[in-house]
Amino acid sequence: MSYLKKIEYEIAVNESFSVIRSCAGCGRKTHFKNTKKFRVNANGNRLDIWLIYQCEKCKHTLNLAIYERERISSIAKEEYICFLNNDEQLAEIYGKNIQLFRKNKADIDFERVNYEYVKLCETEEKSDDLKEKIILKIHNSFELKIRPEKQIAEVLGLSRNQVKKMIQQKDIRLENTSPRFISAYVDNYIFD
Repeated sequence: MSYLKKIEYEIAVNESFSVIRSCAGCGRKTHFKNTKKFRVNANGNRLDIWLIYQCEKCKHTLNLAIYERERISSIAKEEYICFLNNDEQLAEIYGKNIQLFRKNKADIDFERVNYEYVKLCETEEKSDDLKEKIILKIHNSFELKIRPEKQIAEVLGLSRNQVKKMIQQKDIRLENTSPRFISAYVDNYIFD
């Protein structure tokens, strides 16, 4: 009797995204990092709120719009207070929000993203199949640009070449490969 193991992972980003942008101070493209500070501007009963990014070299700033011309009443009071107090946790949450960067047309430097794999769950079932099998699922909610074979290699502790060879030999079968989620069947792999 063999076992079917189901293992689910999630890719967790450890810090805010870095932005690549032309810097007026440097006169060329540079990296901007999250200052973990907000700029709040009121105009009558409307608010503008930005997350402030800063050039790593010359400290020139880049404001990423979170809210533009938003009614004060439509923003939760607790969140508004956090904006006013430059709450670092909230700044970190917005610094990892892909939609914020898309809305602001800010280019994330995916090469600099610091991430890790967090195991969500692992279950094991008895199977009548002669082979040991693993169903591997990896959630990529941040839509990081990581090739499926690299994700599998990092989770299994193998090289990308080993994983590519296993895919060619049909020891790994990719079932779903969307930007937000991959799933694969792995045959005959001894998992620690």
